[in-house]
Amino acid sequence: MVQFQITVDCTDRDRLARFWASALGYQPQDPPAGFADWRAYWLSVSVPGDEISDIVDTIVDPAGHGPRIWFQEVPEGKTTKNRLHIDIDASGRIGGRTVPIEEIRHQVDATVERLTSLGATTTSVADFEGYYCVVMQDPEGNEFCVG
Repeated sequence: MVQFQITVDCTDRDRLARFWASALGYQPQDPPAGFADWRAYWLSVSVPGDEISDIVDTIVDPAGHGPRIWFQEVPEGKTTKNRLHIDIDASGRIGGRTVPIEEIRHQVDATVERLTSLGATTTSVADFEGYYCVVMQDPEGNEFCVG
């Protein structure tokens, strides 16, 4: 198995990391063993104190199954459509079509409502022939799907 992380370019690391932690059921990454917080760790490896902040920029799956996600601050905002995006499986349907479409709509709509309250926006809905999916954008405009 290859170790990897997902990196998301953004202008506000803390806001986007907290949004995605809530959206995915993730949590901020704990500091390395033996350190009370990230500040103590960064100081121990000679990062100057004025370069250290208390923002959240890395989130992890508390169960240890999903990839680590790092939010990298960049000066420019998003300008085009994502070439890679996250699909949130709100209905338990990824990998099969055994869930009735009415239940899928209910579960997806409930998740969309929760994500909207966190700062996401809906851009479109696909609802046809037993398929239901909502395309959304996170607070910085990155597209993702809820299905």
